[in-house]
Amino acid sequence: MMGNVLIIQSHRDPLPATWYQICVESVRDWAARGGFEYLWLDDRLLHDLPLPLRQKTSAQPVVAADLGRLFALQRALQEGAQRVVWLDADTLVIDPDRLQLPGIDHAFGREIWVQNVARNGRESLGVKPDRTRFRVYDKIHNAFMCFSQHNPVLDFYLYAAERLVMSHDGPMVPQLIGPKFLATLHNLLRFPVVEEAAVLCPPVARDLLAADREADAASETPPPQRALQLFRTRSRATPAALNMCGSMMASGELTDAEILRVIELLQKQPELLAALS
Repeated sequence: MMGNVLIIQSHRDPLPATWYQICVESVRDWAARGGFEYLWLDDRLLHDLPLPLRQKTSAQPVVAADLGRLFALQRALQEGAQRVVWLDADTLVIDPDRLQLPGIDHAFGREIWVQNVARNGRESLGVKPDRTRFRVYDKIHNAFMCFSQHNPVLDFYLYAAERLVMSHDGPMVPQLIGPKFLATLHNLLRFPVVEEAAVLCPPVARDLLAADREADAASETPPPQRALQLFRTRSRATPAALNMCGSMMASGELTDAEILRVIELLQKQPELLAALS
């Protein structure tokens, strides 16, 4: 029988950058402080998928991983865990004392996504973004999820995700059953949310780096940058954990060195993201 709370993470080996290890260690430390059990699944997350789903998602590993985490969480509950918590491998715990599990049987993380608007007013592929104009999306995400025994939401989510994937025709977007699908469900069902489990988006990361450079140059704290200000204004709580969005590195939004610098800044000054609402 497993313990009361089990924290699960996974990523293919080896980790793609050194900053991932910092993130993973921050979660392990948080789990140890809370007296939680910890499980690292590496590539087993995908290998344990049922064959039809593995075949269907063979060209889209992000969708496969989103499915794999649901199966892993469900299996852990079936094997005796009283509560299971998923955190993506690129999630950084910046304030472990404030990252508390809710006293309810399920919850997701909060995503305040600040996005540059395309120069012609459309956010379409091939259109250069305007770095001075932003749109803010208020959603939930699956980089942080927790479920307790006998909750109906995990089984429902997994069933719906399987159906969506198997019935889908044509190319799959990476967010098909992750934040994209959850946003639709959340608009209808209003899931509980852990506001402190947040997401870092590229414009906010760039503002943190710009503020750091300006502070070094001026030897004083610069005024908040606009994307950062929008994030802080729309946030309902100061983040205690932050998904660093490793996809930003893969897409060229930020370099490994820049993400590492952001991590260093937030570890020293988590109040840089303090909510203003």
